[in-house]
Amino acid sequence: MAKLVINGGIPLEGSVKISGAKNAALAVIAASLLAEGETVLENIPQINDVVILTEILQSLGASVFWKDRETLSITVPDDVHCVANYREVKRLRASNLLLGPLVARRRKARISLPGGCQIGSRPMDLHLKGLAKLGCTIGVEHGFIKACCSRLEGNRIYLDFPSVGATENIMMAAAVAEGKTIIENAAKEPEIVDLASFLNSMGGKIRGAGTDRIKITGVKTLRAAKYAIIPDRIEAGTFLAAVTITGGNVRVENVIPPHLKPIIAKLQEAGAWIKEEDSSLHIVGPERIKSVDIKTLPFPGFPTDMQSQMMALLALAYGTGVIVENVFENRLLVANELNRMGAQIKVEGHTAIVQGVPFLNGVSVKAPDLRSGVALILAGLAARGTTEIYNLHVIDRGYLNVEEKLSRLGADIKRID
Repeated sequence: MAKLVINGGIPLEGSVKISGAKNAALAVIAASLLAEGETVLENIPQINDVVILTEILQSLGASVFWKDRETLSITVPDDVHCVANYREVKRLRASNLLLGPLVARRRKARISLPGGCQIGSRPMDLHLKGLAKLGCTIGVEHGFIKACCSRLEGNRIYLDFPSVGATENIMMAAAVAEGKTIIENAAKEPEIVDLASFLNSMGGKIRGAGTDRIKITGVKTLRAAKYAIIPDRIEAGTFLAAVTITGGNVRVENVIPPHLKPIIAKLQEAGAWIKEEDSSLHIVGPERIKSVDIKTLPFPGFPTDMQSQMMALLALAYGTGVIVENVFENRLLVANELNRMGAQIKVEGHTAIVQGVPFLNGVSVKAPDLRSGVALILAGLAARGTTEIYNLHVIDRGYLNVEEKLSRLGADIKRID
């Protein structure tokens, strides 16, 4: 069984380049099913989630290959398959993003209910209600979602919650629906804006992405395009937190600072010095971390995908911090593993009360999910002694060569198979 071995206590120094955004890449790859011709996507990270999604597209009949380490070519045949079986989708939650483009392209789709990290229920009801509003007949039976329609028609759709996945699925289907669609209470994440920009580069007509009201005028066809996705704001936030927790001095490159505002604000409140420099951030960690309170919210609030990393950081802060998780009910699981390292964290429902301690001790821990796993890496970087982290496949889902990037910053970290 593979493990990461970390000898902590070394401040990170140097510079690190952030990879393309995982969540943007998954949505854009799914949207390529709508295009006629060869789609070329740049700045795509070869992380496990992306590789799995490309394998699913290949199983549907698409031609998919890497032109280089960060460039992906996708060509979709007219008769692309519309059935994605459990064997293909069980490893990837984002496979639900295939529903909108497949039903738009083939007027029918049959997709197994997806898998992924067990961080909460993440129901599909908003996705299905939205597609039904566009004219789809929806059914769920024997573990499959089935959708079909004779045609897609634009409509006004109100989301009970600003779900990123539901917004993306509806946006992709509505891009080629007849007439106009308005999505109200839409998700406002940067990945939504990136998907809209990609669809528009293919000839789509989408306005308002990044606000809670997205207007879409359907077009008959979308042509393939060449497109570079945005950098990963969560990977960037993770490295900023890593520098903060180790008291390091690092330039984090290839970032879009406005995407990181809530993260930057909380790290500065915790004592970090951060300076914006065009498409990079220069950060210097504090001698002692200050406690802060965090409430996760949809963008532009503090991202749930950074909550576990902040919990690791607050475990070493001076004072008591309170974390309220408002997005996913099972995203406080890392508290148990951090407590094994000497942290003092008490979880009550969706709230974690973190009493900072002077130091953490290196022990053997298991990553419960993607973000918890990288939070344990942060804890290991700052801990006394040696930390061993198991269940690495969940970390590999979302971070490209994380141990190599940290090693280049001076961390004593290595992967042992």
